[in-house]
Amino acid sequence: MTATPDPVAAWMQAWRAELPEVLFASSELSKRIMFLSAALDRVTRSDLAELGLTVAELDVLVTLRRAGEPYRMKPNQLARALMLSTGGTTNVTHRLVARGAVQREDDPADARSTWIRLTSDGIALAERAVLAISAEHDAFFEGVPPEVIEAATTALRDLIAACPSLLPRGSTARAARAQGKV
Repeated sequence: MTATPDPVAAWMQAWRAELPEVLFASSELSKRIMFLSAALDRVTRSDLAELGLTVAELDVLVTLRRAGEPYRMKPNQLARALMLSTGGTTNVTHRLVARGAVQREDDPADARSTWIRLTSDGIALAERAVLAISAEHDAFFEGVPPEVIEAATTALRDLIAACPSLLPRGSTARAARAQGKV
């Protein structure tokens, strides 16, 4: 049985030979995360194409579904949750309204405001998409021992927790890290 080729190892070896000064302690980690992310993105986009959804549309649907009943949010809350501009969120919302997956509701407490709410079709579509993608992601990792998945999950959880660039700007934890106190 031949070993599975490791493209990241090959990239790293080539850079070590050609331009070693571009490599840092984090280079291989970054490349491996990007390689894995791209592979999972291909799987996800394939499922979304079958459902007739874009990644942005999926994000809106699952964000609203995750919010719990009544599966609605204010447009600015939705934009913040998605890390999109309000204009980008509006464009995606327009497409989902046309599809019948979400609807706009007037806010009786504020005549200037609206809610974006999943319709019953939107709830069903969100759930179908999440189930399909989750199953495909699980199949993607088929054959990987559970302890390897658990170790990778733990390592990435620890990495994310320790990464100051992921902390919100202005947070006390970020300020402490910048001052070398943590």
